[in-house]
Amino acid sequence: MQNHIEQFKKFLTAEKNVSENTLAGYMNDLGQFQRYLRERRPDLSLEGIDVAAIRGFLSFCHLKKYRGSTIERKLASIRSFFRFLCREDVLKKNPARTISGIKKEKNIPVVVPIDDVFKMLDSPTKDEFISLRNKAILELFYASGLRISELVSLDLNDCDKNTRLIRVKGKGGKERIVPFGKKALAALEAYLSKTNTLKPGKDEKALFLNRNGKRISVRWVRSVVEANLRRTNPALKASPHSLRHSFATHLLDSGTDLRAIQELLGHESLSTTQKYTHVSVARLMEVYDKAHPRATLKKKEEEERNGGIVE
Repeated sequence: MQNHIEQFKKFLTAEKNVSENTLAGYMNDLGQFQRYLRERRPDLSLEGIDVAAIRGFLSFCHLKKYRGSTIERKLASIRSFFRFLCREDVLKKNPARTISGIKKEKNIPVVVPIDDVFKMLDSPTKDEFISLRNKAILELFYASGLRISELVSLDLNDCDKNTRLIRVKGKGGKERIVPFGKKALAALEAYLSKTNTLKPGKDEKALFLNRNGKRISVRWVRSVVEANLRRTNPALKASPHSLRHSFATHLLDSGTDLRAIQELLGHESLSTTQKYTHVSVARLMEVYDKAHPRATLKKKEEEERNGGIVE
């Protein structure tokens, strides 16, 4: 089975051009499935893997208290792997094809209130490399709505400071152009002015560097963003993805067209954007009060009762 997994890995890289994170997810899922079979069904051949074996693995994951979305992803990885084996004529049928998916939980991502975003971004910053870099990361994150992996992979030549546009390489290697604001530009320039203080041998390509002059990691960016969000509002359970969601939601609340937000986020389908963003209650009530005939009538009645004054 391991040899076939390696072939599948090459297929995903060469033909599907999946991102490093997606590839790692496939390999982790298939590796766990392989270990499960080795421990629970050691005599089972590749051809002998059936619906019962796969369902047994999914039950194992459920007992481990994995989230429904995680189990669904593992099933999708297994299904894709066996589909590849059928395409390569290694197997005649895909045993995972008839297994129904797991019902996903409907989690609403956390939106950071605008006041909290401004409080975080406007907090005092020391005039030194690390502080200025972290400020630039936060500003660009909120200004562009990038995924954390997209931000980390940015190169210097991806960022055009004159036009305030970023060339982003998204999922599946697809590129898009995303604008960013003057505040983010000022933070970037302040940060870049300090990169000359790093030791010789720094990465001349990467936009965001660590103190050793190497490209910053996803893990480190996550810790920076989460620490600043906690400092701003300890009660808010937000993550770096919350800034991306806040970017989209705040644009939507301000009246931005949903298709424009879809383009900025790099979503292939508009339905993904519709699920990803949601209209705030305040915005919804504002639209309702302006549009609904009974809401309008009530307002007129109040004006008449109060002599033209609405409390």
